[in-house]
This record gives sequence, structure tokens and C-alpha cells, in this order.
Amino acid sequence: MNKLYIAKDMYFRMKKLSNSILLEVRFLVLIISLLIISCGKNNASRATGWDINSKKGGFQYNIDYEDQETGPGLVFIEGGTFTKGQVQDDVLHDWNNTPTRQHVMSFYIDETEVTNIMYLEYLDWLKMVFPQDNPQYKQIYEGALPDTLVWRNQLGYVEELTTNYLRHPAYAEYPVVGVNWLQAVQFAEWRTDRVNEFILEREAYIEKDVRYGINQVEGGQVDANSTFNTRAYQKNPSATYGGKIDSIAGKKGKIKDTISVYAGIDKGLLLPSYRLPTETEWEYAALALVGDRAYNAYRGKKKYPWSGEYTRSSDRRTEGDQLANFKLGEGDYGGIAGWSDDGADITIQVKAYPPNDFGVYDMAGNVAEWVSDVYRPIVDDEANDFNYYRGNIYLKEIIGPDGKAEIIQPDQLVYDTLPNGKVLLKRIPGQLKQVPIDEEETFLRQNFTESDNRNFRDGDIESTRQFAGQLGSDDGPGDGRPESTKMYDAPTHPKVTKDQDGNIIRSKDKSIKRTSLITDEVRVYKGGSWKDRAYWLDPAQRRYLPQYIATDYIGFRCAMTRLGSKSKKKKSARHKRRG
Repeated sequence: MNKLYIAKDMYFRMKKLSNSILLEVRFLVLIISLLIISCGKNNASRATGWDINSKKGGFQYNIDYEDQETGPGLVFIEGGTFTKGQVQDDVLHDWNNTPTRQHVMSFYIDETEVTNIMYLEYLDWLKMVFPQDNPQYKQIYEGALPDTLVWRNQLGYVEELTTNYLRHPAYAEYPVVGVNWLQAVQFAEWRTDRVNEFILEREAYIEKDVRYGINQVEGGQVDANSTFNTRAYQKNPSATYGGKIDSIAGKKGKIKDTISVYAGIDKGLLLPSYRLPTETEWEYAALALVGDRAYNAYRGKKKYPWSGEYTRSSDRRTEGDQLANFKLGEGDYGGIAGWSDDGADITIQVKAYPPNDFGVYDMAGNVAEWVSDVYRPIVDDEANDFNYYRGNIYLKEIIGPDGKAEIIQPDQLVYDTLPNGKVLLKRIPGQLKQVPIDEEETFLRQNFTESDNRNFRDGDIESTRQFAGQLGSDDGPGDGRPESTKMYDAPTHPKVTKDQDGNIIRSKDKSIKRTSLITDEVRVYKGGSWKDRAYWLDPAQRRYLPQYIATDYIGFRCAMTRLGSKSKKKKSARHKRRG
């Protein structure tokens, strides 16, 4: 009887369990069905009622896009409002930091400065793709090399740094120096393409390891005829990789019914460009006011990227330690032996000091950093107080007879000889051909009227003291106006030329009547360095140098635009009613 009772009990228990499982399965099926139905409803266009992404055809779009991917090495910076140029100790009173209220859009910035090992990866790629034994490409690699001679000093012995600082493993994680502004811009362009190339491979739009060689079976290498460029891929994808893109397509890019599948802008996979940060972005990221915020208001003032008015730590565990790498005093770059104040005499490895409240390292000291802005003494917030930037040059792609954007070929290389004699390649093969915009794009526009806007409202004809008319008038002086009427009368160094025998001809502007060092080729650098006193560690401080000049105390880091929402957190407008 006991056995029979146990058997009956087990039977009813199993039946009850099976019914429960059946109910759960039915409930799950119901939920999935509702989700499918709801998704189907969401796929319907609010403009036409048509289905989006229908298997039968019609309009295709990535409606499941969630958020922009954070690129390698980057940190997210949520935008906001701050006072730009608010220097705490402006002892020079040089009218160089007029405080202005600015609003910055959200963006990304490098966690650290670009290091030697990062730059060496760039040089290695150039050497592989554009071999030096080819006379046609020799100047590409040489033009990208940092100037290691910046370490030399007439009255100092640092000769070993000229040969070791860039390439020796001891300095691998040290910030790269000897790089001018133009070289930094080209590095950022290269970095954009390499990151997006990796994303295409990861998402199976191209075959695995294509970035190392177009034809892995036959041992083919990526060369000047088969490079990848992000803009070219988006504008004319079939011409990417020298027109071999279809043969190296991954499972998502396979040809189906004679139609190739590409990861266009509408997919949302490819990242925006790596670039130099604007001065406004750099200062905002360095200041990191997020750490001083309470109830949506800023408490007090910040003198440095870290909290407090002093360069030494006030934390109990690290009390007295220096928080940045800078020149401590006359003849003192790092303290005495066995009691080093900041752990460095020249530069130091990145992340040697704590990050600021945004999680960004070395925004004060170590190396000063290039930003993208053209230097002007005054920031005109009356012209713009939203994402302020001076340096816009608007270009457009050249469209060929076939209606597609034209791509630079290896036999179409154009070099630029800088005033100091250094030769740089303007555009790498595989990139899109570009020209300045013309009257067709600017006719009757109000937001911009010309391609080159570096001089807008400061340095152009309308800004000179003898201009009598309004913006766009013909009443002012023409291009042949006397030198005395120019706002910025800087030395004019002619570009280096060659004579009939191939000898380099260099010439300098020896005039003693020049009144300024400012031109449209002069760029801002920020942050202070290992060579600077604490005065320059203030994020609002700014200095400038010609864009072709390199030093042993200026490096750089990259930034990236944030697309979409201001915040990574799920926020809604405060006035929006919540259900």
C-alpha cells in the first residue's frame, strides 16, 4: 500500500509539473508572438505605412541601432556648459584668455597622449604599404617621421635621446614628441581607417585578416593600390581596396543576386573620424567640472584638472605627491636623487599620475598638446557660443563622369614642401579627391559664404581697420591693400624650392617691420609640459606655434565626435511627461 501511495503521489506531482511547464511554454510563446507583432508594428513607416526592412524589398534601414561604439583608446565626455579661457592666475595680462561662455557637444577623447608605440605602428604600416626602395614613395615615410633632433640643445647633453627616445622599448609608453601639427592630423586620418577596417572584418563584411593582405592564399600584401579609406568606402565602396572589395567580401558582404552588400552610413557600424580635439573640447575635458558638480551647479573654481589649488596631493595615502610632470623650479625638473618629487626629469610614461574626473590622464604636464584651432588672441563668443572652433575649411569630393566619387591613385601623389624644408604627402592613395567648395554651394547662403573660414571676422578684409563697408560689400580695400592695413603682419617664409640642378633654395623673411607672428598656419597648443612651470598647467592657458614646427615638449591626443544622444545614460527632457 505504501508503494502504491508513493506511486500515485509521484504521478500527480509529475502531472502537475508537466501542466506547469506547459503553461510556461504557452506563456513564452505568447510573449514571443507579442514581441514579433510589436516589432512588426514598429517596422511600419510613420510616413507611408509601408514596412521597413521587408523581405520583399523596399526601404532598408538599421532601425535596431542603439548607441555609438567607443573607439579604441577613447573615453566618453558628456558635453555641457563652461567658461572657456577663465585663467586663475593671469599675471601677464596679455589679453589672450578672454573668458567666454561656451557649450560643448558630447565627444570622445583619448585616455592618454599618443605614445611612441602607437606612432611606431603607424610608421610600420607606411613602410609596408609604401616601401622606401620605391623612389615614388620614399618621401611618404620620411615625411611622417618625428623630428628626433628636437632633443638637441646647444648647452645641454641629451644626445642619447635623439637616437633612443622614439624606438627604444624603455620609452614605448612615453608620449611621442617631435611631431608637428600636420603630422598629427595625418596620424588621426590613418587611425580612423585602420579602426574602421577592423570593424568591417569583425562584422564579417570583409574576410578575416584582409587588413594584412588582400590575397592571403597567395601571400599578397596590402599595397598602395589596395588601401582602405573610410570616406571612400562610404562614397564609392566598389572602388575600395583597388576595386577588389567584392572578391574579399565576408559572409555579410557576399554577392547576392548580383548585388553587393556594404556597411554604409545607414548601418551605423563605422565610427566617425579620429581627429585633433578643438581647443574648446580639450579645455572642457581637461577642466573636468563634473567632479565639482552638486545639484546641477558647479561648486567653486578649479585651477587644475584635479580638485584643489595646489599641485600636490592632499589625499592621506599619497599626501605631498606631485600630481603632474612639470618643471618644479630653476634647475629642478624632478627633485633630488632618492627623493624624486614627480618621478620624471623629461617626459614620463602615460598613466603615471591619477586621471581627472572624466578618467583622462595627463591633461596637465608631461607634454603640451596640439589642438586643431587656428590661433587668434580673442575668442569671439558673439559669433558663436556653441562648439566654438576656428579653422573650418570646407571641401567637397570630386564626382567623376560615372557619377561616383573619384579616388586618389598611386600615380597621382601630391606633396607639400613646408617652409622648413620638410616634405609631406598631402593625401594618401585610396582617399577621396577633394576641392574647395565654390559659389554653387555658397550662393545666397547665410551660414557660410566661402570655403576657407579661418579668418572669419578676425583677420579677413572686413576685419581690417580701413574696411569701410559691411560684410560682403565692395567698398573695402581689395587684395592689393597696403601691408600697413593688415590685421596680422607676420613674416612670410617662402616655401622651399629647387633650382635647375635640384639644389634646395631656402629663404627667410628678414624684414624688421613685421608686427605679428600670427598667420592662418599658426595653431594652438595647450596643457603645459615637463619643461614648463606650474603657471602653464591651468587648462585655460594657451600658446601657439606654426603648424610645421615640432618640439621636444609638444605631443597630441585624438578626439572623436559623438553621434546621437548627449548622454550614454537613458535620459529624457525634464519637461517630458513620464507615464
